Amino acid sequence: MRIEDLPEEWAVVDSKEHFKGYVIGVRTDTVRMPRDEVADRDYVVHPGSVAVLALDEHDRVLLIRQYRHPPRHLLWELPAGIRDVQGEPLVATAARELAEEAGYRAETWHTLVDLYTSPGMSDERVRVFLARDLSKTESDFVHRHEEIDMPLEWVPLADAVEKALMGMIHNSPAVAGILAAYAASVEGFALLRPADAPEA
Repeated sequence: MRIEDLPEEWAVVDSKEHFKGYVIGVRTDTVRMPRDEVADRDYVVHPGSVAVLALDEHDRVLLIRQYRHPPRHLLWELPAGIRDVQGEPLVATAARELAEEAGYRAETWHTLVDLYTSPGMSDERVRVFLARDLSKTESDFVHRHEEIDMPLEWVPLADAVEKALMGMIHNSPAVAGILAAYAASVEGFALLRPADAPEA
């Protein structure tokens, strides 16, 4: 059997929107299941996001610490943001977030890994990019309220892997990106998809 996630869509016979906020919504779909049964599926509607594993010439990963209210934690994360500009290529969104949150630009971009953050309860999908050949940039961007005072640290990739495996880093795009970058580095990043690779 081929191990690959495949698109599949069961018929939605009814849909109710319970909440619509600035970023997310909450919906219940009544879905026609196999054998003609129906079941309700509650989920969070999300526009999707991107994250950037920025790797410098010393094989260090750029991490940002941010307060996240739902888990009540200060989390070490990758520069990231929602897909909030209609029609913008994902790599352009990622480059914008890297500049806005960290003040860096990258010359070399690859798709590192794609993931659903919590597919049992949300449709959010994240594309994590690998950004290399970095340089500091001056940005005239005014930080959003939640981005003020976010510490920034360069962590050796091998140390970041250890911290992820030891349960010291919990943000899912960060953990996935760190482990994917470490695995991809074995082949000198030669097996990575281009930055504009289509999403399945």
